[in-house]
Amino acid sequence: MNLKRVAPLFVLMALVAAAFAFRLDRYLTLEALKDHRALLLVFVESHAFLAAIGFVLAYAAVVALSLPGATIMTLAGGFLFGVPLGATLTVIGATVGATLLFVIARSAFGDLLRQRAGPFLARMAEGFRKDAFSYLLFLRLVPAFPFWAVNLVPALLDMRLAPYVAATALGIIPGTTVYTAFGASLGQVFDAGDDVRLKDVFSPTLIAALVGLGLLSLLPVALRRLRKAPS
Repeated sequence: MNLKRVAPLFVLMALVAAAFAFRLDRYLTLEALKDHRALLLVFVESHAFLAAIGFVLAYAAVVALSLPGATIMTLAGGFLFGVPLGATLTVIGATVGATLLFVIARSAFGDLLRQRAGPFLARMAEGFRKDAFSYLLFLRLVPAFPFWAVNLVPALLDMRLAPYVAATALGIIPGTTVYTAFGASLGQVFDAGDDVRLKDVFSPTLIAALVGLGLLSLLPVALRRLRKAPS
């Protein structure tokens, strides 16, 4: 075992354990956002640049550690910064965190899996690599797959870094924009004393639109296979 390759993984696991030991996840709730909103808004207004950097770093940490709170962070981005800036900061933070987890997983497990991969896994990895950008873009666009799992699977299938980063950043923009817009209206919801139900964010029409975008991202794969099919 190459200790240099697995050391970042052990550090990441230790950070995950520490986060749960100190119950940091209790701050990643709508209740916490509601309770601390006045303090947060004052800080953002007084220290806009520092608040933006802190938000990106915090979001990246939540994603890299796979903590259950990315959705709340996205809502908080809209609530604190508005839609354009909040969505931009969220995409940057999520992409940085996902990329960090990807690099660590690929470094720690990539060689081991390649050495022990059977014929089926080898063929699946080869097929994924040929159209990795389109496949990952589909997985990012369609809101049906756990974000942490989509972060890890491409690493285990030996996807290259550049298309991973590009597909991640592009693929999360639509969903991020929707959640950020919803987050921008949270102040009115809090003031009215209404309950916030995350399931209300995505309507059936919007989900259908995202699925349609996901299927569209697979169009290059379908066309390439049609051209290769015997006539």
